[in-house]
Amino acid sequence: MPKTVPDCSSISIDDYTDASTISLEDVSPRMSTDLKHSPKSHPPQQPPAYVVRYGTMRHLGEFSSKRQHTIRRGDDVVVRSNRGVEWGTVLCDANENTLEWLGKNVITGRILRLPTDEDRRSQEEVSVREKTFFADGQKMINDDSLQMQLVDVEQVFGGERIVFYYLAEKRVDFRELVKSMAKNFNTRIEMRQIGVRDEARLLADYGDCGKPVCCNTHLREMPPVSMKMAKMQKATLDPNKISGRCGRLKCCLRYEYDTYEAHRKELPKVGATVVTREGQGRVMAQELLVRKLLVSLEDGRRVMMDQSDIVTVVSRGNHDRKSRPQPEPEQNPE
Repeated sequence: MPKTVPDCSSISIDDYTDASTISLEDVSPRMSTDLKHSPKSHPPQQPPAYVVRYGTMRHLGEFSSKRQHTIRRGDDVVVRSNRGVEWGTVLCDANENTLEWLGKNVITGRILRLPTDEDRRSQEEVSVREKTFFADGQKMINDDSLQMQLVDVEQVFGGERIVFYYLAEKRVDFRELVKSMAKNFNTRIEMRQIGVRDEARLLADYGDCGKPVCCNTHLREMPPVSMKMAKMQKATLDPNKISGRCGRLKCCLRYEYDTYEAHRKELPKVGATVVTREGQGRVMAQELLVRKLLVSLEDGRRVMMDQSDIVTVVSRGNHDRKSRPQPEPEQNPE
C-alpha cells in the first residue's frame, strides 16, 4: 500500500511507536525539499583595495580595484584621485589599519586599469611636456617680475591640471600669472608654494650616506629635528656634516632619538651620586646605546659600569639644573 502522510495539524507522537523514527519526509516532503535546495546567502565581498603612491610629491592613498585585475606589489597602475587620472605604483594591500597609518584624511579613489603600451607612451610624452611647461612658466614669471623661484612642474597624467611648485619668501600675488598660464596651456593651473625641504624631496637624489635621500623615498611627512637630538647622540656639531641636501638638519637624526631618550630616562642623570658594587661615586657621563655609566669613585678612579652595577641612587643630581642648557626650539618642518 502507498504510504500516507498524516495531516501536520493533527500529528502526534502517539501515532508512532518510536519517536526517533519521525523525519522531515514524514511530516512534510515539501519542507524537506525546500531545506535541502535553499541557496546559502553569502555576505557581499568588498572589492580589493591597495595602497598606491602617485604624483610628483609622492602622495599616498587607498584605491579599490575591479576583481578582474591581478595586481601585485610594485605594479604600475592608472588611478583616479581627487586631482584626476594619475599614474601610480602599488605599495601593498590595504587593510583595516590603513586609515590608522595614513591618517583620517587619506585620499581614496579607484584603480582604473593596468597601464597599456599606449599609456606608457603617453607617460613619456607627459614628461617631455613638463619640461616645456617649466621653460614657458619661468619665462612668464620673469616677464611679470614676480619674486618667486620655480622649482618643478607636474602635469597630471590625464591632463586635468598642471601644478607649478615654487619657493617664495613672501606672499606672491600670481592671479594675473595664473590667468595667462591657463590661457596659454589651455588647462587648469595650480600654484603650490613649498619649503626648502620639499624642494629637496623634488630634486635631490642621494645623501651623504650613499643612499637615496629619505624625503624622496619612504618619508611621507617631514619630522621636526633639533640640535638637541644631535647632541644626545653625540654626533658632530659641524653644520656641514649634519645638514642634509635641503640645508636643514638631517631627518635621520630623528630616527633613533626616541630610543636615546628612553635610555636616558632609565639611567641615573649626570651629576647624580650613586652607590655601586665598587663603592660610592658620582656619574660623569652616560653611554646611552650600551646603557653604561662613567662613574668617578671616591678613591679617584673612573670606571665604566653597566646599569646593573648601580646598587642605589643617593642623589639625582638636582644641583646640575642651573647649568643645564635651555631646550633648543625645533626647526621649522618646511
